[in-house]
Amino acid sequence: MSVIAVGVFISSAVIAHDVSVASMSAKEQANTKSQLDLLVLLALENDHGRKQYFAQSQAMRETGVAQSTLMDPKLKVGFGGLPVDSFKFDDDPMTNISVGLMQQFERGATLDLRQKQANQKADGIGLQVNSRELDVTQSMSQLWLELGYQQYAEQTLKANRSLLVELEQFIQTNYGLGKSEAQDVLNAQLKISQLDEKLQSNAQMQRRLLSQLSEWLGDDWVTRNKELKASNQLTWPMLDSYLANHIDSHQHYQKLNQHPMVKMVDASIAATETQVELAEQAYTPQFGVEVMYAYRQADNMSGPASDLVSAYLTMDIPLFTDNRQDRELSAAQFQVGAARSQKDVVLAQLNARVNALIVDRVNLEQRLDRYQSTLLNQSQARTQAVERGYQNNTAQYSDVIQASMDELTLQLEYQRLITDLSVVNSSLAALLGGFEYQVASPQLKIEE
Repeated sequence: MSVIAVGVFISSAVIAHDVSVASMSAKEQANTKSQLDLLVLLALENDHGRKQYFAQSQAMRETGVAQSTLMDPKLKVGFGGLPVDSFKFDDDPMTNISVGLMQQFERGATLDLRQKQANQKADGIGLQVNSRELDVTQSMSQLWLELGYQQYAEQTLKANRSLLVELEQFIQTNYGLGKSEAQDVLNAQLKISQLDEKLQSNAQMQRRLLSQLSEWLGDDWVTRNKELKASNQLTWPMLDSYLANHIDSHQHYQKLNQHPMVKMVDASIAATETQVELAEQAYTPQFGVEVMYAYRQADNMSGPASDLVSAYLTMDIPLFTDNRQDRELSAAQFQVGAARSQKDVVLAQLNARVNALIVDRVNLEQRLDRYQSTLLNQSQARTQAVERGYQNNTAQYSDVIQASMDELTLQLEYQRLITDLSVVNSSLAALLGGFEYQVASPQLKIEE
C-alpha cells in the first residue's frame, strides 16, 4: 500500500466519522434553540408589522370613543320680525334678536353599540399582532433550519472534495507510473471542479438566507453575524405532547379555535352581530331638543316688550321601514351568516393543512427510522468492507473513495430529512400553538 493510499484511508475514516453525526445531543439542541429564541424575541420586538397592527388597533378604539359621543350642540343666532320699511330693531314689538342651542340625540342604544362594535373590530385587528408573531417565528425558524442544513452540506461537500483531491493525487501518481489513463486524471479533476461549483452555490445560499433574516433582525445584525452557527433540528415539546395525545384524531378544531386567524373571524362575527343590534335601533325614534331666547327692544302699549323663551322637542318616527330599516336589518343578518360561514371555511382549511402536515411528519419519521436502522449502517459496513478489501489487495483504491463519498452523501440525505421534518414541525407548531415565546406589546410614538 502506497503512502498516499494510507493517508487517504486514514483521512477518509476521520472525515466520515466527523460528518456522520446523525443527530445533535440534547444539550446542543437546547443551546441552539435558546439562541434561536433570543433572535426571535429580538425580531418580534423590532418588527414594524406588529407595530402597524397594534397602532391600527389603538386607532380603532379611539375611533370608537369618538363615534360613541353625542353630536356637538349647534348654536343658532339670528333675528326675526324686522320691519322692511325702517329696518330698525325698536320699531315693531315683534322684532327680536334670538340665540338658541340645539342638541340631537342618537336612537336608542346606538352610541353604546357603536363603541362596542369599534372595540370588537379593534380586537380583531389586535389579533393580527398575534398572527404576525406566528408568521415571523415560523419564517425565522424555517430559515434557521435551512441555514443549519446548508452549513452541514458545506461540511459534507468539503469532505468529499478532500477525498477527491487525494484521489486525484493518487491517480496522478499512477499516471506517472503508467498505471492510469489520462482520462482518469481529467475525470477526477472534473469532479473536483463540479464540487467547487456546488460549494460556491452553497455559499450563495447561506448568504441569501442570512439576507432574508435581515428582514427582521436588520442589516447591521447580518454584518455582525456573518459566521452565525445554525442548526437543522429543533425540539418541539408542546407540539410533541399534543400530537401524542391525538394520534388517531383527524379533527383538531378545538385546538385550531385558539389560532389567531380563527379568533379574528370570531371577532368579525361579533362585530357583525353588533351591527344587527345597530340596525334594530333604526326602528326607535330619534329625539332632538332646541332652546331659544329672543331679546326685544321695541315698546308695546303697556311698556317695554318682554323677551321671549322658546323650547322645542323634535322626534322622527320611522313609519315607512320597508325599503330602509328592514333592508338594513336584513343585510346585517346576512353578514352574520357570511361571517359564520367564513369561520367554517377557515377551520376546514386549517384542519386539512394540519392533517396533511401530520402525514408528512409520519412519513418523514418512517424514512428517518429506515436510515437509522438500515441505510446508514449498511453504508458504513460497505465502506469498512471496501477498506478491508483494499488492504488485502482485493479492491481498487477508487472503490474506497467512492464508498466513502457514498456514505457522506447518504449522511447528507439523512440530514435533509431531519431538516424537512423540523420544517414540517415548525408549520405544525404555527397551527397548533407549538411555539413558546412571550413578547411585550409594541411601543408606539405618537407624532404631535
